[in-house]
Amino acid sequence: MIRVLVLADSSVVRAGLQAMLQLDGRFDPVLGDFPLTQLLRMKPLKSGAIPDVVLAEITGKRLASLPSATNGQEPVPLVLLIDDLTRSELLRALRIGAHALLPRTANAAEILAAIAAAAAGLITFGQDELERLLPAANGTEPEPEAALEALSAREIEILALMAQGLANKSIADRLNISEHTVKFHVSSILSKLAASSRTDAVTKGLRSGLLVI
Repeated sequence: MIRVLVLADSSVVRAGLQAMLQLDGRFDPVLGDFPLTQLLRMKPLKSGAIPDVVLAEITGKRLASLPSATNGQEPVPLVLLIDDLTRSELLRALRIGAHALLPRTANAAEILAAIAAAAAGLITFGQDELERLLPAANGTEPEPEAALEALSAREIEILALMAQGLANKSIADRLNISEHTVKFHVSSILSKLAASSRTDAVTKGLRSGLLVI
């Protein structure tokens, strides 16, 4: 079963989400009392296990307070119920490990599908969030972005292997790390470089001097 930690400011909302998970049968709601700012520094719960996915209802203001650093730990996939995010906030959500961004009005089927996808390492969005990430699709101009974050040494190493055309599995084998870890680093690289694809990330890496041919 997929272990899911539910976080919400309202005890009523939290209880409702936990009940929804229990009724489905594929999920095991786990108990924990974590402040939202500690999501990316998740420690084992009282049961001794780390949840497979965190389902959290938060605001944009809370999102901005979440830490980016993971202290070398692979972040727990986040499924966020959150409304009215800007494009910059959406990119930040991806950077801190969000695998799904859904509006608070999302129905049970949408939430459960997003949790299952996150547990499998996939990333899903609501229609509004997707349109903000792809401004050309709706004819709007992208919002001005903040200065790009610097890549870590590991991310530069993975970017260089991406430039060689290697797939995630090949990169994982080359670096002796899990494919899931590679996926996380690739997502972080795309976010930090504001790249729309792996090819775009490599191109920007070359232009910025991160890669040398």
